[in-house]
Amino acid sequence: MNKLIGLITVTLLAGFAWGESYEDQVRERLAPAGNVCVEGQECTTATVAASAPQSSEPRSGDAVYAAACAACHTSGVLGAPVFGDAGQWSARLEQDTATLYDHAINGIGSMPAKGGNASLSDEEVQAAVDHMIAAVQ
Repeated sequence: MNKLIGLITVTLLAGFAWGESYEDQVRERLAPAGNVCVEGQECTTATVAASAPQSSEPRSGDAVYAAACAACHTSGVLGAPVFGDAGQWSARLEQDTATLYDHAINGIGSMPAKGGNASLSDEEVQAAVDHMIAAVQ
């Protein structure tokens, strides 16, 4: 029992030695991990920008394919036509390019809009479609 009392005493004294009360320590542990700031509204708690800086140059079709499309189009997940497989792309290539762009940008079937990456611009998605078409022509 004396060891338990000694341990509690040491723990409390350590908290005082660090200059924080027990309540301050608990408050710190229970504080939110972060804050949400909305662009255009005042945010006094943010210390860094809430979003990554936007590049003025769109990413290449190859870069967009690697970042957003390859996850499904490399292996054919959920029926995605495999990159470079002309047989799987033949029916799609019979459609006009505008239709392929529309499907890639807005989604079709089990494919989400923009391959699930909403941060892509329409121009970047179109470049990725062009990259995939070029691989089978």
